[in-house]
Parts: sequence; C-alpha cells; structure tokens
Amino acid sequence: MPVAQAFRPYVILNAAMSLDGKIATPTGDSRMSSAADMRRVHRLRASVDAIVVGLRTLLVDDPKLTVKFVEGYKPYRIIVDSHARTPLASYVVRTARDVPTIIAVTSTAQRKRIEALRERGVTVLVCGKGPQVSLTFLLRRVRMLGIRRMLLEGGGTLNWSMVSNSLVDEISVAITPRILGGTGAISLVGGTGAPRVRDGVKLKLLSSARYGPDLVVRYKVLNPGPPSH
Repeated sequence: MPVAQAFRPYVILNAAMSLDGKIATPTGDSRMSSAADMRRVHRLRASVDAIVVGLRTLLVDDPKLTVKFVEGYKPYRIIVDSHARTPLASYVVRTARDVPTIIAVTSTAQRKRIEALRERGVTVLVCGKGPQVSLTFLLRRVRMLGIRRMLLEGGGTLNWSMVSNSLVDEISVAITPRILGGTGAISLVGGTGAPRVRDGVKLKLLSSARYGPDLVVRYKVLNPGPPSH
C-alpha cells in the first residue's frame, strides 16, 4: 500500500546492471557503465539536488558522489547509515566541508561517532528510533532543506526499501550486454521481495535509448507516494 507522503523529493533510482539483473559481481566489482553512459549519469547527477547511497555501497566503493563533465554543480551527498559506521577516512567525510554531506542515522548510533562526523563538517540527521533509518522521515527532513529532486544510487537493500515503501518515482537502468551470474551477486533490488508477481511494483516505460553498448530504459513508477511540487 503506498505510503502517504505529502512532502518529499522526487526520487529517481539510477543503476547499471547486467542483462541478468546484477549490479555487482560476487566479488563486489560494479564498474559496468560505458563511457557514454557515465556521461549520461553525470548529467543526471547535475539535474538533482542530492545523491543518496547506503552504507554498504560506501564501504565497498568509497564513492565520491560528485559531478564530472558538468561544471558548477555540487548536489548534497546523503548516506543512509543507521549506526554511524561511515569511516572518518572515507572520501565523503574528508571532503564534507567542500561538498554538503548528510549522514542519516538512528537514535541508536553512538554519540561519539555522531560528534566525530559533525566535527568534520558532516550534517548528521537522526531519523528514527528503530534499528533502521526511517526513510520516510529522512525524505521529509531533506525536503525541508530544499532538496526537491534526489538520485538514488543504492545497493539492492536500499533500493528495495525505497521502492517497496513507495518512495521512488522514476527508475533509469543502463543494461550492459553481459551476463554475470552468481548466487551471491547483488541484484538491482534485494530485500524480502514481492510474494507474488501481481504484488510487484508496477512500472510504465517512458523511453529507451542506446549509450554506446548499453541500453538505457526509463520507467515511471505507478502509484508512488506523492512528492511535493
């Protein structure tokens, strides 16, 4: 059932995946996009106010979450990190005074970890009292900061949490012409999944285009929670 959310950003889920739906190999290698698609991704980043990833993506990739090829854009970087485990040596923390960086935690996070992040220029938002960040609450908070459009570049767990809670409006996927396999490889979405096919999240195709060897398909998510305008 869609989450009633009157004030949140418009959320675009973007990913590159293999033909069999993997966004990383069993060893964690996720470099799939062609040079042409990478330029598309950075143009997309330049069109949003924030880029959000989960902790696992940060730990595996230590991403910059910045914009290349397009000058003058510095969207917020948002890390969903329930227990404030983001390493102080990570790129996003080391550059937090130059690029606005938010880490979303819960009230269970250690106070000393929160203070250490804040001392380095990170904005720490406490979003919920449970074991996991309340994504609905997080999106409401960042909308109050002026974030109207958000790019979700999460791993399978965060992607599923966002989609299944009706917090994604659009999905853009670059399909690379490879089959990766691997039972332990991460798929576009993970989590518990839909129990039946008819319970799956319904999509409507908006467009398709080739970027180098990659096929990029864009979908509108039907019946998401309404974003603010």
